[in-house]
Order: sequence, then C-alpha cells, then structure tokens
Amino acid sequence: MKIAIVGAGKLGIKITEALLGGDHSVTIIDKNETLLQKLSSHYDLMTVTGNAKQISLLENIEIGTYDYLIAATNSDEKNIVICTFAKTLGCRKVIARVRDPEHMNQLDFIKNTMNIDFIVNPDLSITMEIYKFLIEKYSLSNGIFSSGKIALAEFFIGKTPEFIDKNVHYVNEALGNMHVVAISRNGKVIIPRKTTDVYKDDFLYVVGEKSRIVKLCDRVHDTEKYNRLQKVMILGGGKTGLYLSQKLSEFGISVKIIEKDKARCQYLSDRLDNVLILHGDATDITLLEEENLDEMDAVVTATGFDEENLLLALIAKQHGVEDVIAKVSRESYTTLIESIGINMALNPLDMASSHILRFIQGSKRVLFSQLIQGQAEMVEIIADDHMRIANKPLVQIGLPDGVVIAAIHRGNNVIIPDGLTVIQKNDKVIIISLLSSVTELERFIRPGRTGLFA
Repeated sequence: MKIAIVGAGKLGIKITEALLGGDHSVTIIDKNETLLQKLSSHYDLMTVTGNAKQISLLENIEIGTYDYLIAATNSDEKNIVICTFAKTLGCRKVIARVRDPEHMNQLDFIKNTMNIDFIVNPDLSITMEIYKFLIEKYSLSNGIFSSGKIALAEFFIGKTPEFIDKNVHYVNEALGNMHVVAISRNGKVIIPRKTTDVYKDDFLYVVGEKSRIVKLCDRVHDTEKYNRLQKVMILGGGKTGLYLSQKLSEFGISVKIIEKDKARCQYLSDRLDNVLILHGDATDITLLEEENLDEMDAVVTATGFDEENLLLALIAKQHGVEDVIAKVSRESYTTLIESIGINMALNPLDMASSHILRFIQGSKRVLFSQLIQGQAEMVEIIADDHMRIANKPLVQIGLPDGVVIAAIHRGNNVIIPDGLTVIQKNDKVIIISLLSSVTELERFIRPGRTGLFA
C-alpha cells in the first residue's frame, strides 16, 4: 500500500518503522529538511519537504493514488485540515491525531463533517486503560475476553500458590492445555519463555479453550463483588489528568489533582466538577504528605516529564500507596520501571502507533484486538500462505522476544501450540505482542509480497 505520513515527530517515525516492516511504500512529509535527510539515510522511503496544508504539494505527490494519509503534526487543526484536503483529492482513507480536550465531545461530528476515517488520541487511550485497570480491578470483573472458542484470563498468582517460584513450563503443564502468554510484574508486562520463573507478586495472563478458561476463573476469581476504590490522586493536570479525573469522578471516586501551573489550574477548575484542583509542585514531598498521600487508594503520575513521573511513582510507593500508575514515554526506562515496582506504566507513543497500525492493518485479516494493561496486545488474525509464520514449525520461525503465538483456532479445534506446531492457511491465530515490539514483529515476519495484516 502507498501511505503518506505528515509530521516526522516521534509518532510519525514510529509508524514509519512499522509500516516499512510490512513492505508498504511510505512517503513522509515535514517542513524540517535536515530531519528528513537523516530519515532518508536510514530508511527506504520518499521524503517531501514542505507544508502539507498546501494543496499543490498534495497534488504534486499525487495523493489521489495513496491508500492512506496519516496526519501527525503537533497541531490538531492542521491535522484535520490536511486530512480533509487529502480525502477530497482522492486519498482512499485518512487518519488524524487529535488531542485537544475541546474536540473530544465532537469527534463524531468532526469525522463526519471533515470526512476523516479515523481519529487517534494518545492521552484518551491512556486514560481508558488506567480507568479499566482501576475500576475493573476493584469491581472484580470475571477477567474473560473471548474470541470464538479461545479466551484470555488474568489472575493474581497468589490464588494458585503452588505455582510460585515455578517456571512457566511447569505452570503450563499443570494447567493442562492452557498457555501462560504474559506476566505483569512490577508495572511491566513481559512475554515469558518456558524457563521464566513465576514470582509471588505476579499477575498471569493465560490463554486456552474457552470452557477451560471459565473453569480456571471459577477457581482463581473471587465471587464476591465489591468496590473499595475511593480516593485517587493525579499528579499533573495535563490532558491525561483532565480525561482521567472526569472518568473517575463520574464513577463516584474522590479525585485530587496537583498541578504547578496556575493558569492550567484555573482551566481545570472551569471544566471539572467534583474534582479538587490544587496549585503546587508535585515533587514537594511536604505538600504530598499534607494532602494525605499515604491515604490514597491509587496515585497516577502524569506530568510532562518521564523522570518526574518515575520519581513521583517511587515516592507514592514508599508511602504505601497500593496502586501506582505512571505515564512514561521512553522505552529506555523499561528496566528502571520494573525495579521501582509500580503497578502499571503506559507509553502514549506505543498506544497511539498500535491504534493506527490496527486501523490500517485491520479489515478482513484482523478479527479481534484486545490491549493488555496498555503495554501488550492480543490480536486474532487469519493466516495465509504469504505469511512467514505459516507452513513451518514455530521453533524454526524464531519470533522476537516480545512476541508469542498464543493459540490457534483450526476448524472446530483449539490448538495450544508448541515448537512443532505448524500454522496452516485459514487458521485463526492468536498473537500476543508487546506494543514496543510491534515494529520488530512487522519487520521480522514480512513476506515477499504483502505485510502480515495486508
């Protein structure tokens, strides 16, 4: 497919890397000529220097021959206009990144009026994952996400103490025809191997035939439903803080935001009901203690700086807060996140790129998609002969470390694969991938003619 990307920022580059891994023809447009020269020296793509709001530029690249245009500049209005122009000039589908809270209540109107096919909002995506983690955890949902005859269950290892300090191979054997496909450990989701040990504070994600998963959930999930989440502190009043406080307060949670910019505090106060807005520096431990940090049920660190978010998360953990969630954009901090021991760390870049890729790849071949704590994704696809994962034993494929083939639905049968399993044409294949591994997965399993999900 021919795909144009407007904006050579972090998101634009992330999407470019993933799409090139799927044998797509990519054109990237930006005003920064120096940046584009660097990109062209590293990637096999076409670069165009200029303003994509100019119709002449879109006409010169023959945008009408493109399958997709992705507008990811730092301006919502510019992204919307570029998408509208491109669609009018014949581009098949257009995608816009829109982040301003002022647009959130009118996204459907914008899409319909401006003829935009898909809108992605990284901060809203993060908000929904945090909300699901906090609310579903405390309301104890059954934890089953089914796709056909295959289901995924999540549970705390303390419910099966006989598995603690055992390796994943032992757990799989004991469960019987089920597969531990992911582990949540100290705020980080990992894709385990057979030799990976399970520790006492881990949460396991298990895939299997639906009836078996239902029986497992009967064993490991509490039947009593209750909700004890009452107090949440959000450090940072940016877009994520705004969206999340709205959702939580609507659910009946007492929410407190600490924001150091006075004008931003006024902005939040004008738009949020039943939310306490405090003007202050969240890194001031005295202030946090005065605001009863140690009495919070959950703390979310969502300032504009990764380092600050990690520091604040560590402080919250040291004050005994049970659930601590951090917004962290740099993948280089992965090891640090695990050592701090927070409950959840979310990367807005990974989530936005995943949503965009899923829209592009989605269609006939992607049947199902489910995020796991905002860090990994469960995807069901239909296999064909052009995929490099097909027609050879899985042990010979050598998938990236952040990817696992979880299950296969073939006819009426559910197959929990091992190294000798061969994926066949028309199999429904469940793949678990870390969001940070999406680009590597796309490149690794690139077939000769089409991308994995093309």
